[in-house]
Amino acid sequence: MTSLPEWIHTLKVIALQKTFGGSARLRGLGVVVSVVIAGLAIFALTHALKNVDYDEVFGAVRRTNAGTVVLALMLVATSYGSLTLYDLLALRTMGRTDVPYRIAALASFTSYPIAHGVGAVALIAPVIRYRIYSYHRLGVFDVANISFLTGLTFWLGNLTALGLSLLGAPDAISLIDFLPAPVNRWLAVALLLGVFAFLLWTWRQPRRIGTRRWPVRLPSGPVVLLQIAIGIVDLGAAALAMYVLIPAGLDIGIFRVIVVFIAATLLGFASHTPAGIGVFDAAILIGLGGEGRESLIAALLIFRVLYHFLPFVIALGLFGGLEGWRSMYAKR
Repeated sequence: MTSLPEWIHTLKVIALQKTFGGSARLRGLGVVVSVVIAGLAIFALTHALKNVDYDEVFGAVRRTNAGTVVLALMLVATSYGSLTLYDLLALRTMGRTDVPYRIAALASFTSYPIAHGVGAVALIAPVIRYRIYSYHRLGVFDVANISFLTGLTFWLGNLTALGLSLLGAPDAISLIDFLPAPVNRWLAVALLLGVFAFLLWTWRQPRRIGTRRWPVRLPSGPVVLLQIAIGIVDLGAAALAMYVLIPAGLDIGIFRVIVVFIAATLLGFASHTPAGIGVFDAAILIGLGGEGRESLIAALLIFRVLYHFLPFVIALGLFGGLEGWRSMYAKR
C-alpha cells in the first residue's frame, strides 16, 4: 500500500505541471475547447455512422488477411518501441545517465497507454512515472521535467510530420479544417518554420526555461533533431499501421492517411477523452471517408484493438505486477 507522503509527492508532480506555463484562465479555456471538440466530434460521428451496414463491417473484419494484421502489429510495436525513447532522451537531457534504459522504457510504456486509455494524461502519466522513478532517486521536480520534455518530443515530432505531410497532400484535411489546399500548404510552411526556429534557437547555446523554483533545461540542437526523428518514427509507424489495414480498393493515398491520422491524434489529445474515443474516430471517418465506409470502419476497429486496447492491457498488467512485487518485497 502506498503511504500518504508518497501520494502527496505524486500530487505535487501534477500541481507543478498545472502551474508551469499556464494560468487558471488558460486552463479554463482549454477545458472549454476540449468540451467543444468532443461535442462536435460526437455530432460528426453520429452523422458518419448513419446507414452503416454493421454486418458488412464485421464481415470486412473477418476477411482481413492475417498477414496484414501481423504487419500492422509489427508497425504498432515499432511505434511503441520508439515511444520508450521519449523518457530516455528526457533523462539524458537532465544529466541522469544513471537511470538505465529498461527503467525509462518501463515508465514510458506504462504511463502513456494507461493515461491515454483512461483519458487523463496530465493526471495519470506523472503518477505512474513517479511510482516507477521514485525507486531510482528521482524526485517530484525530476518527474515534472520528464513529463515536460517527453511532451516536447511528442509535439515536435507531430508538428514536423504534419507539416511535411501537408506539403505532400495539402487537401487531405480540408474536410476537417474547412480550409482550401493553398491555405493548408501555407499552414504546413508555418509549422515547419516554427519547428526550424526552435531548432535554431536551441542550437546556438544551452537554453533554460521555467521558474527559479522549477528550472527546466531544454535539449541542445542535435538532441532536438533526435527528438524530431523519434517523434516522426513513432507517429509514422502508427499511421502506416492504419494505412496497411485499409483495403487497397478504397484507393486512399499514404500522404492523405498520414495527414488525417496526425490531425485525428492531435484532436483526440485535445479532447481529453479516453483514447480519443469518438474524436479520433470521427476525424478518421470524415477525413478518409467516401465510398466503402464499412471497410474503413473495419480497419479502424482492428487498429483500435492493436494500437489502443492491447497496449493498454499489457501496460496495466506490467504496472500492476510491478506494484504487487514491490508490495510483497516491502513486507518481506
